[in-house]
Amino acid sequence: MKLNYYPETDSLYIDLAERSSAESKEVSDGVVLDYDSEGNLVGIDIDNASKKLDLKTLVLSKLPTETQSLSA
Repeated sequence: MKLNYYPETDSLYIDLAERSSAESKEVSDGVVLDYDSEGNLVGIDIDNASKKLDLKTLVLSKLPTETQSLSA
């Protein structure tokens, strides 16, 4: 999984898989889900991310590694 923030557009893209998007659905204002050709979720695009999310802290927990916190 990769998180990509683009400050010039204030958008956050969460890349969930290494597969290409074949279909996109806007599920709420400025939140788009991307699906591959088999209907699997492969990405999430969030416009105006700094207004919708707290981008200063990222907490990873219960992953198959130790818990980590990252702060900007």
